[in-house]
Amino acid sequence: MPGLRWWIIGLVFLATLINFIDRLTISVLAPVITAQLELSNLEFASITTSFLAAYTISQGLSGKLYDRIGTKRGFTLSILIWSLAACAHAFARGLISLISLRLLLGVGEAGNWPGAAKVIAEWFPVRERAFAMGIFNSGVAIGNIVAPPLIVFLQIRFGWQTAFLVTGGLGFVWLVLWLMFYETPERHTSLSREEYAHIKHGRENETDSKRFSWCRLLKYRQVWAIVLARFVTDPVWWLYITWLPLYLNKVRGFSLKQIGMFAWLPFVAADAGSLLGGWISGYFIARGWTTDKARKVVILTGALFMLAGIPAAVADSTTAALAFIAMVTFGFQSWINNVQTIPSDLFPQQAVASVAGLGGVGAGAGAILFTLTTGWVVDNFSYTPILVVAGLLPVLGTLILFTVGGPIRRLSFEE
Repeated sequence: MPGLRWWIIGLVFLATLINFIDRLTISVLAPVITAQLELSNLEFASITTSFLAAYTISQGLSGKLYDRIGTKRGFTLSILIWSLAACAHAFARGLISLISLRLLLGVGEAGNWPGAAKVIAEWFPVRERAFAMGIFNSGVAIGNIVAPPLIVFLQIRFGWQTAFLVTGGLGFVWLVLWLMFYETPERHTSLSREEYAHIKHGRENETDSKRFSWCRLLKYRQVWAIVLARFVTDPVWWLYITWLPLYLNKVRGFSLKQIGMFAWLPFVAADAGSLLGGWISGYFIARGWTTDKARKVVILTGALFMLAGIPAAVADSTTAALAFIAMVTFGFQSWINNVQTIPSDLFPQQAVASVAGLGGVGAGAGAILFTLTTGWVVDNFSYTPILVVAGLLPVLGTLILFTVGGPIRRLSFEE
């Protein structure tokens, strides 16, 4: 099968798309759910935080699990857990049941990211990894585009219970495709020898025999650079995917129907950032730039785009605010694609998912803290200080990544 690696990353893209549709169902329906259950902003934040707590812990555990049992079985387990949890939301009857189901959803959904990083390390040469990461991560943006109109349509036509059942059921359809078509390059019967050689090109220095425990990985400053940078920067993304519907409702006066019509617009820009940010670093590498220079130029540019969160906070019109938020989402996806590729630039395949999982732990911890802070600040003040701080955080995260991490190049593991 020609270009099999692109079909493989297409499967991971679909998993990510479904992952975010399942995740966003409760956010899109937030105006309905908070009104029906009479929840404050801080109480709604606690529902999101329960997901984030499980998601954060599971990122680290999932990374180790994928490195141990492999990507095929790892993805199978993850999507079974999150799809069952997503469907079960239809039977929730109150705050406690919603929190419990968000915990289970977080456990399952967390595996998607370290798993995808490992698939990309297995199936792509270095110069194509960031673009492959962009394709997979574009599932995040497309999920944010598809989810609002789909979920609002299901809620208006059939009710919120049906919305959860339909979106949760998508994962079971994907699982059939995954079990039918996925194998590692070494075991895939449809992979040509030419493409296999292309995938393995430039891997002469990769270590394949040693095992990497968390204790060993945490001795490397590069790992801490990824963890801390994501702790500081990822909350910006969680701010918009969690709070944008409520922000548009409470601050800009949008109805649920208008949220369905317009809340997806910033995520079109996010999709463009995902693909362009991934492609351009590979373009630079193919033309002789070092991996270090190519990744860092794109990462820094993404951080500068996210400064647009500051004018978004004070924009007079909704159109201007959405335009600035679109710049933020564009910048973040460009930034995260290259940051998520760094573990495969530094470490061999059997450590990539573990390092990516540790980065996810940092991202989740930062998102929990920022989400709770957002709930309190919005209840007591407004969204303005939150949006301003969110504009500054990515610059800080990028400085941490560059100063703590040093050059991006394959590490030596002879010691």
